[in-house]
Amino acid sequence: MAMPRLNLPTVLTLSRIVLIPFFIFIMPGHPVLASLIFLIAAATDFLDGYLARLYGQVTTFGTILDPIADKFLVITALILLVDQGILSAWIAILIIVREFFVTALRVVALAKNIVIKAEMGGKLKTATQITAIVFLIIRDSFFGIDLYDSGMLLIIISLILAVTSAVQYTINFWKKI
Repeated sequence: MAMPRLNLPTVLTLSRIVLIPFFIFIMPGHPVLASLIFLIAAATDFLDGYLARLYGQVTTFGTILDPIADKFLVITALILLVDQGILSAWIAILIIVREFFVTALRVVALAKNIVIKAEMGGKLKTATQITAIVFLIIRDSFFGIDLYDSGMLLIIISLILAVTSAVQYTINFWKKI
């Protein structure tokens, strides 16, 4: 089996995974720095896909690895938020189950040479989720501004968007299969 060729988009995707241990280590004592690491990692999600399309470097390896790296990052953040008592476990569990479900649909479709692209609902969910996670990580560490309530509102909105987009992915999956 041939080794996947590394290109800049793939390196950016891998960097998202590499940043996770730093995020885990820093989050408990340094929420602002942890949120910065999380935002940098989240930004690589946009950047890797953009560069891959721009330079024609979309690869099967990158197509598979990108959503996995995204899930690793978000799931890590959710687990840490639950561990610190910032987020209810049921919210994290529902979001995590949705992520595994949609990823499973995409993998099954990919095995049949069908690509299920990200829907606008999924992209909106991701943006809302990232913002919510950053707000929840920072809480009141940003110049004394209380971001917790805004973070909770956004995480509930992202949960609603997550369920809605999961339904959209399921419908698209069955249409294409």
